[in-house]
Amino acid sequence: MTRLPRRTLTATALPAVIAIAALMLAGCTPTAPADPGSAVSDTAAPDAGAAPETDAAVAPSDGAAAAPQEPAAPAAFVPDGNAAANLPIFTETVKSVWASDSKDQGRAYIDALVGVGFDKAAMQVTADRTTIGDQAESIQFSVVFAGECLIGQVGPATGEPHTVVAPVLSTGACLVGGTRPIDW
Repeated sequence: MTRLPRRTLTATALPAVIAIAALMLAGCTPTAPADPGSAVSDTAAPDAGAAPETDAAVAPSDGAAAAPQEPAAPAAFVPDGNAAANLPIFTETVKSVWASDSKDQGRAYIDALVGVGFDKAAMQVTADRTTIGDQAESIQFSVVFAGECLIGQVGPATGEPHTVVAPVLSTGACLVGGTRPIDW
């Protein structure tokens, strides 16, 4: 009888497995939204039935000068809002850290999120180093806010930062698997 070699899960693949498990488990919890379209993401697909957006820079067809467009208001922390209302500031904060020299440090994301108003005690973060000391392929972090999870993921394996609102797991946490203590 021939034995097949055992396969082990490498430390660099673990964050991806955790992310997949978190998403799968989030869909199995009783707190999941009844409408699957109610989840909010920074990369949500446009509504198929929606009218196409127009380019604001195009001049009106009657030859009149286009009215000046006001710049979009910067994202702000909404302490009395829900997770979806705070996704823009969560996403903006994550992207600003990603653009910095600290983009590979989980602590930098936690500190920046605390800096805009999120509660550190409600956060989780995965390790930014593997068990053998290499840079993690991805870092995940989350905050429980108004009964939902704001989750971010960054790293070489993810390309651009990703953020999403998801249901809280039955454990009361947002991330599945081992996370590091936020003890600073």
